[in-house]
Amino acid sequence: MTTLSIPCTDSFQPSSSSSSSTTKDVSPFPGKPSRYQRIHRSLGFQKPYNLPLFIILAGALFGFSLARLSYLNIAGSAPSSYANSASPGEWYWSSHGIHRVGITLHLYTVIPAGLLMIWQFLPIIRHKLLLFHRINGYVVVVLVLLSNVGALMIARRAFGGSLATQGGVGVLAIVTTTSIVLAYYNIKRLQVDQHRAWMLRAMLYMGTIVTMRLIMIISALIISKLPDYNTIMTCGELGSMYDSVQEMYSFYPQCGLEESTADTLVIVKATFGNGQVEQIGASLRMSFGMALWMALFLHAVGVEIYLGLTPRESNRLRQVSYERQMERGLTPFGSAGLTSDRCGDAEPWRPAEEMKVAEPAKEVKVADPAKERTAAHWPSERKYFT
Repeated sequence: MTTLSIPCTDSFQPSSSSSSSTTKDVSPFPGKPSRYQRIHRSLGFQKPYNLPLFIILAGALFGFSLARLSYLNIAGSAPSSYANSASPGEWYWSSHGIHRVGITLHLYTVIPAGLLMIWQFLPIIRHKLLLFHRINGYVVVVLVLLSNVGALMIARRAFGGSLATQGGVGVLAIVTTTSIVLAYYNIKRLQVDQHRAWMLRAMLYMGTIVTMRLIMIISALIISKLPDYNTIMTCGELGSMYDSVQEMYSFYPQCGLEESTADTLVIVKATFGNGQVEQIGASLRMSFGMALWMALFLHAVGVEIYLGLTPRESNRLRQVSYERQMERGLTPFGSAGLTSDRCGDAEPWRPAEEMKVAEPAKEVKVADPAKERTAAHWPSERKYFT
């Protein structure tokens, strides 16, 4: 039975032979690459692991953005509109005022950004459609920055607007904005290796919204099994979830008191599985802040691990940066952007040609047994070894 395997390297492992002093990485079937090699090479990927990572990470972001296209019909009557399919209680705040402006700005920019960003990481587009890569990059930069503005506008009320939620939204906006700006600056300085690193960070940070949804649902299911998870909602929020005010009063009689207002706070139990609509919203609201921080941590660590495991690609792009900066006259060559040797205390970077010239030839020393003296050979010197 044959299977489609994904090797760790692009070259086949040659068989060892005692008759030859050197070995070469030669395919056992010259001119006949495997089906998987043909696929990932046709897309421009150089390493076999690039294609699965692209499918998983870029595919998740693209699929999530496609699923949220119906949210662009923000206040529509369709069941898939944002007003009818958002988390219970969210439309109460997003339907008016500055929060309506914020959610409109956020959705109309972040969804297209998610659909367009992934094409920046497809090598064949960078190689064959460079103009599209550049224009699409400018569009993505503008969309991400505007989406962060919209996210900050709604953070105060999003999923209850707790301090954990506001802090998480703020940090996510800061790291994505910083990554986008640094990626843009480095590519303008032709520092391709740093442009790659910061764009990877930006994409992984944006992908937090996908992982966060999974963690949030899992957390909501867990806390629903426990009896002591509750949150608070206003009577106005609860009223927006019920078709009949009298039905709401039957569950929350404090909202029907003469002195109660739309801002009166009531306790709502968090139940995701078989709970009432407001209890489902309460479970998601309680999980949102924690899920956001946990997803952001996982993505931040993951992208740094990947960058640490791909130093050869970074060094290759550093050499490319050196050559392009020499052509444009951007100094110092190889470090015209924001690099560790220019902004930190790293050793000055040198191109491959200079390193080969500066590297001295290694002398092979042959040990002379006649000159090796030990205490056993010279009895008179045994006292120095005891």
